[in-house]
Amino acid sequence: MKRPESANLSLQHLAEAKALGAKLARLRKARHVLQADAALRAGLSRPTAVRIEAGDPGRTLGQLARYLHAIAPGTTLMQLMLESDPSLLALRAAEDTKRVRRPSEAKLKTLDF
Repeated sequence: MKRPESANLSLQHLAEAKALGAKLARLRKARHVLQADAALRAGLSRPTAVRIEAGDPGRTLGQLARYLHAIAPGTTLMQLMLESDPSLLALRAAEDTKRVRRPSEAKLKTLDF
């Protein structure tokens, strides 16, 4: 009888699997690739892609590598974990950008130089 892989892993390993899945999902979104398209390119079903992005530890390394290659050809797992992809850097910069509002008249008077 088949046992779920999660039963054999520590909480730390389960958290690492979830982090890897989250990074794959973030990379896919940063590159504007639909999940169904990435799954098709990788030769996987969409439910398998959902499981990969959810951090299912039962997915094989080959499935992860194919899915990564379908999203960002030439990107290694190390680059994914370090989040060094240019699209991820652009996404992070866009998220960090805060809207600058014009100060109120009262605030401008206190800042009068």
